[in-house]
Amino acid sequence: MKAARKTPRRGRKSWREKLAVDNGLPKVMALTGPQAAKWGGASMVVPAPREVDALIRQVPAGRVATIAELRAALARRHGTEVACPITTGIFAWIAAHAAVEAAAAGEPAPTPWWRVLKTGGELNPKYPGGAPEQSRLLAAEGHRFKPSRGARPPRVADWEKVLHTEFL
Repeated sequence: MKAARKTPRRGRKSWREKLAVDNGLPKVMALTGPQAAKWGGASMVVPAPREVDALIRQVPAGRVATIAELRAALARRHGTEVACPITTGIFAWIAAHAAVEAAAAGEPAPTPWWRVLKTGGELNPKYPGGAPEQSRLLAAEGHRFKPSRGARPPRVADWEKVLHTEFL
């Protein structure tokens, strides 16, 4: 028989806790050689989770943004040529889950994560509730959809016309 643990295991962090952990971010780094070629610039910012969340909060109802627009805004803010696509996407995903968690706890005005699309206006099946929930929330704001080919998620019809690019 195993002995009981002397210290209780701490439960997993909530999404809101994950959103609040900056771990020394944002961080600006120089890129050279293959890195610069791969990411498309000589300098890159790795954003903080709350920065990504704050940008998503700026997308007004009836408008949409893509991860590319969030990255461009982050790069401008930090004076770099590019923002890390991997962490920006992960932090948008965390912000989405944190917003759902906050709404379930009764907190007002959660982050409007459903307004952030993938490249080409596609819905993000990794967001809470998948593409069906994202399309439901976008449809409530007046957006229409067109199917994609194969197993790809649907797209917001005419997403380019409602693209939000005016980040502060």
